[in-house]
Amino acid sequence: MENSEEDNTLAPAEPQRMQLYIKAGPDGISTGDCPFAHYVRMVLEEKKVHYDLHPSTKETKPAWLVDSYGGSMPALKNGTECYVESEVISQHLDSSVVPVSSLSSYTKEEMDRATGCTDGFFPKVAKYLKHTEDGDARDLMLKADLELALGKLNTHLEGDGRSGPYLVGDGERITLLDCALAPKLYHLSVGLVAFKGNEVRLEDSFPAVRKYADAIFGRRSFQKSSYPEDFIVWGWSNARE
Repeated sequence: MENSEEDNTLAPAEPQRMQLYIKAGPDGISTGDCPFAHYVRMVLEEKKVHYDLHPSTKETKPAWLVDSYGGSMPALKNGTECYVESEVISQHLDSSVVPVSSLSSYTKEEMDRATGCTDGFFPKVAKYLKHTEDGDARDLMLKADLELALGKLNTHLEGDGRSGPYLVGDGERITLLDCALAPKLYHLSVGLVAFKGNEVRLEDSFPAVRKYADAIFGRRSFQKSSYPEDFIVWGWSNARE
């Protein structure tokens, strides 16, 4: 005979979704062009984390984010905890999300070597793209600084013992460093054409960087977390004013 009593067993609670607050695009509601938010979203996609996305403007940021964290974005809310700064968020995700599939699985020496070839890269990109007097002495100096940084990266990518397309060690496995660098290369690729007449041609002078960029841009996590090129042009146009 069937038990007619009501089953009062509680179903397991659904895990609480993470909430990610990022810069909005020019329409105020679309995903914006922030490369640091793009980094975090690539990590979320690589880790297969389900999350809700909240593109926000200065006016639409939640009050708690402004009051407690100075409005800093990207900001990841995970239950009662909130993390800001892209590197802090990404390290938290890589070490704590279960099941853990580490995006930093190489040796410290291998990670440090790859980190060394990207340190200070984005500030050089930003200074060159922001400079509006094309061809003057400062523009040429900033271009030379950027080319030195690209040369350093190119040399690393052409190093011995590499069998895969990614940045660390043998290049076979994607890491946090790839997720961090990919959006910066995207901004550079778009900005060079939009603002600098493509004076620095990656395909001619830095072929290993161009090959690397093509590989990482083709990754599903990059494409799912990306935004249109004209959003990048919009963002840098504002920064150049």
